[in-house]
Amino acid sequence: MSLLELQSVSQSYGDRNIIDDMSFALQAGEIACLLGSSGCGKTTVLRCIAGFEPLQGGEIRLAGRCIASAAANVPAHLREIGMVFQDYALFPHLSVAENIGFGLGRMPRTQRESRVAAMLEVVGLAAYGKAYPHELSGGQQQRVALARALAPQPRLLLLDEPFSNLDVDLRERLSREVRDILKSQGTTAILVTHDQHEAFAMADKVGVMAEGRLQQWAAPYQLYHEPATRYVADFIGQGAFVPGKVTGPRCVSLELGEYCSAVPRQFVVGDAVDVLLRPDDVVHDDASKVKAKVLAKVFRGAEFVYTLQLASGHSVLAQVPSHHDHAIGEAIGIRLELDHLIAFKQV
Repeated sequence: MSLLELQSVSQSYGDRNIIDDMSFALQAGEIACLLGSSGCGKTTVLRCIAGFEPLQGGEIRLAGRCIASAAANVPAHLREIGMVFQDYALFPHLSVAENIGFGLGRMPRTQRESRVAAMLEVVGLAAYGKAYPHELSGGQQQRVALARALAPQPRLLLLDEPFSNLDVDLRERLSREVRDILKSQGTTAILVTHDQHEAFAMADKVGVMAEGRLQQWAAPYQLYHEPATRYVADFIGQGAFVPGKVTGPRCVSLELGEYCSAVPRQFVVGDAVDVLLRPDDVVHDDASKVKAKVLAKVFRGAEFVYTLQLASGHSVLAQVPSHHDHAIGEAIGIRLELDHLIAFKQV
């Protein structure tokens, strides 16, 4: 049985649908992420799970118990759900230890102190129990907020854009650290973010959202290599669509040649399709007879990402080792290494 289940959940503000018929399930110990651009409804989903927003339709179940529906709503403080807010919401007048122990007031004092000490160890702040939030870095404050949410041992932890106030390098490092902490505690968690790198670093399952609807719920690898919709294909990662024609149940002919997939596609021979080429699908090869002109390039240290123009005028991206430094306007040889054929019927 899933720990968390959303079944046909809907929520609206007046005439505006914010969440539209959303369903997914999360197993105990999994970390999930709701990923999407601003205004897609991902934070509203989190607030509905937490008990801060009512439902207009559907049902939310936690460990088999209905905690929210259009007819009933378990109060937020009775749901056994912890939450880490975007701004951490630490109490400035309380020490780190007092912040972490804030939700443990009903515990006997010795048990509470033991739990706080254990959480300080877990988040690597054992020496900071007597410090105050203003004396900590942003990353340390984030860990205190995490420890406070974990201290009561919630069934489910929710994280609302937890790294958005941090710089890029710290965000990447902390996302890995937080994942390790959650896994070590066996905590089931959902975070929301607009950052794909953060989602992929943290989550076992990612739900891509657009306009209040769940476009796909899958592992990061599947989202990247097996997108269910054109929106997901376009939203996740980088890439460019080029036209092709279906030549067989598993094969598509492109300007760069004919390529086949191990997975049959839902097309018929002769269908016109758009094929997504990722930067790692396009390989620089001086020996290739197929040439493309360099339109632009971005230097990333170990590699360049080239924007290349094909003979037809269509553009593709290519990820090339940085010792291949080609000039704008130069023609270079390319070939495809297409392990995953991602194609959508032209409309």
